[in-house]
Amino acid sequence: MASMNVRDQKIEQQRQLMEIKMKQKRQNSGMVQANDLRVGSAKRPISGSRSRELHGYDGPMQFLMSPVNPDQVIPLQTNRMSTYDELGNQIEVLTVGDGSGSGEEEEESVPVCSVGRDASADDVCADAAVAPMQARCANRDVSPSQTAEIEGSVEGAVETFVVTPAKHGTLYKCRIARDRKGMDRGLYPTYFLHLEKDYGKKVFLLAARKRKKSATSNYLISTDPTELTRTADSFAGKLRSNLLGTAFTVYDNGKAWRKHDHARTRHELAAVVYDTNVLGFKGPRKMTVILPGMTQDRQRVTIAPQDDSETLLERWKSQTLDDIVVLHNKTPVWNDETQSYVLNFHGRVTQASVKNFQIVHESEPDYVVMQFGRISEDVFTMDYRYPLCALQAFGIALSSFDSKLACE
Repeated sequence: MASMNVRDQKIEQQRQLMEIKMKQKRQNSGMVQANDLRVGSAKRPISGSRSRELHGYDGPMQFLMSPVNPDQVIPLQTNRMSTYDELGNQIEVLTVGDGSGSGEEEEESVPVCSVGRDASADDVCADAAVAPMQARCANRDVSPSQTAEIEGSVEGAVETFVVTPAKHGTLYKCRIARDRKGMDRGLYPTYFLHLEKDYGKKVFLLAARKRKKSATSNYLISTDPTELTRTADSFAGKLRSNLLGTAFTVYDNGKAWRKHDHARTRHELAAVVYDTNVLGFKGPRKMTVILPGMTQDRQRVTIAPQDDSETLLERWKSQTLDDIVVLHNKTPVWNDETQSYVLNFHGRVTQASVKNFQIVHESEPDYVVMQFGRISEDVFTMDYRYPLCALQAFGIALSSFDSKLACE
């Protein structure tokens, strides 16, 4: 009986010593104090040392949180502590980090842009930036389009794939990189579209660059990043805007009906209209996307205008909606906590920007046909589904980059 009491006393002493050590360790560790939190900060700080900073971004985008090596794995600091079980046997406990955390699940670190300031220097539009929804809120809104889908891949020649409508039930995850390095690329950057694959691999699809000496914004799109000319065999299409930059049209590689004998009239693949901001109201952008309709066998209806009244824009203005599909950007929700407009991008967008958007049909708002958003200064994600093709989606995304005089 006496031996049992002695052993119980030893266990109690070990437990008290362990509590004292843990208390001292928590006091000495670099805990984040309440006065360290700054309103409007681009990132929400979390407790613990830097070794415990985990970002809740999925897929290959998570490397963008580290500017060093795109393929590096963030190391986690581990500590071993010795303790005793109820029978007095010594055991080791492995902990992550410095042991000073509260034990609660980390929230997704989401940058938030308030209406009072722009997300970056090139977000010159007076419209408010759209921020990605926080993880705890995003989990409540699971879109049917996010479930039971397969990720698309390139099938056949790239020249054919980029103009072929997406397969039904397939999601194509892409990334757009903007190259602004060089003598004149600050004004005329080059954009590269890649299809994301497993393990961080990418497949090049399209490249585009804004043409010089053009009366309106004119982007040439090619399947060869080294041949951005209309005369090259790789010429895939172009995007052209009106004078104010509020209406855009995506064409294939054909010729305008005014400039040839109608043997190869170019097809209109999409049109994008941005609502004008006459009063300078600081709200999210409003977009309307007009697409050619789809047949019962899921083929795109040919829209090859022979005069101005047959264009996608004129059909939409005159409400001649036969053989066309009208989509709109999903309206962001105002978040009082973050003081910003937010959308649920399901982890694919990590930075607030006026360029962020999701395209839906008003009859089925949960089916996101396309989404586009910023993940770093010059890198954006672009995901699309049926009925879009890569060229249509790329053209719509390029229209978001262009400066809009009526919005400034």
